[in-house]
Amino acid sequence: MILRLLPNGWRGWLLCAGVSTTAWAQAGNAGGSSLPIEVANLREDLRGAIQRVGELTLRVEQLERDNAELRRSTDAAEKSVAALTRQLNGALAEVNASIASTVAGAKAETLQQVGTQMEKLAQQTNAALDSLAKNLATRPAVTASPADDGSRAGIKYTVQSGDNLAGIAKKFGAKQQDIATANKLSDPSRIVVGQTLFIPGGK
Repeated sequence: MILRLLPNGWRGWLLCAGVSTTAWAQAGNAGGSSLPIEVANLREDLRGAIQRVGELTLRVEQLERDNAELRRSTDAAEKSVAALTRQLNGALAEVNASIASTVAGAKAETLQQVGTQMEKLAQQTNAALDSLAKNLATRPAVTASPADDGSRAGIKYTVQSGDNLAGIAKKFGAKQQDIATANKLSDPSRIVVGQTLFIPGGK
């Protein structure tokens, strides 16, 4: 009867205090002089339960504060990591750009040096060819000996532009091989303008 008269909240407090509803009902139905003692015990248990609940409430509040602080710390750490990541990405981009620029500059410089060296080499080659041509043009005529051309008769001819050994031989009625032998030409195709040739048997 007493249990039914208690509000629902009080029933919860009794359960937290470890007092069963049966014991409470028995205490209410027992009557006599033991009732005040039981009620006093219940009140003491109730005060202990309230104190316990208060301690638990404080602990829950402290946990909530710790959790909020942890969240703030986590957010700050995430922001710091994000900023550091952006800085690292920027630094890497600068390094990559610097490397690319250095490589491009090195390639351009190397190509320029190679081009300069090739130009110098071409100039030297052309100068050597010009010198060789002049030497051949100013070389004195070689007179064939009887042993070389098989005949003492012949004429001298100065090479003109467009001449070749075959044409000269045909022009003077001589043999190409005799002309090459008489003038000691190692390469009959290499005659230069201004060169004097002896034409054995030339007419």
